[in-house]
Amino acid sequence: MNNLQGIISRTVNNTMNEFEKLGYLTTSAANYNTNGYKAVRFENILQDTGRVTGVERTDYSVGVTAETNQPFDIALTGPGFIPVTQKDGSLAFTRDGSMRLNKDGYLTNTSGDIIGAGIKIPPVYNKVRIDNDGTVKIQDEKYSDFRAVGKIPLLTFNNCEGLKPIEGNKLIATEKSGNPMLIKDHKYVKQGFVERSNVSIFDTVHEVLKLNAGVISGTRLLKIVDDMYNQAISLRQ
Repeated sequence: MNNLQGIISRTVNNTMNEFEKLGYLTTSAANYNTNGYKAVRFENILQDTGRVTGVERTDYSVGVTAETNQPFDIALTGPGFIPVTQKDGSLAFTRDGSMRLNKDGYLTNTSGDIIGAGIKIPPVYNKVRIDNDGTVKIQDEKYSDFRAVGKIPLLTFNNCEGLKPIEGNKLIATEKSGNPMLIKDHKYVKQGFVERSNVSIFDTVHEVLKLNAGVISGTRLLKIVDDMYNQAISLRQ
């Protein structure tokens, strides 16, 4: 429709679309310091009717690594996700490599979820080493050989954008993502580091400023069209 009602309808739709896009940007900005977080963007699609729709996209590029010097921390330097067994027994996935030991000696994430199917570290050991293929090894005593006690698996999906985010910086599989697949023969694990988020705070702020200007323009246009609509009604009376 090219009448006033059509203009109002399209302007409201497009302005609400900008607000939704703003929400994705602010969420990404808020997670700038979240380990392994992947930036989410909202791509606009202009339809023939003049209405703007959008689709959510997740940027799964690898973020920069930060050294922690913590023996159980790992950064993923390539694709993939660390599987974790949650307290209810269900499986989730994360790229946050901040890990620790629980009271039973099992390797867990910061939420207390078990890494993989369970990697238990003995109560007494001299040193721990995590190889770049995810194999966890310990040295029982000084000068003794390292022995493997488990392996941190990496999994991937046919459609990573189909994963569903949940609380605790984790994701779960959906029909859109497909089933997890084991990544074999990789060297993506880096001990003593964590992967930072891949959010570009400068680009995000720039986009927020652009969107803010667009929202202001849209609301001003609505005010102008509303005044014209009211004037048209007055003329008919």
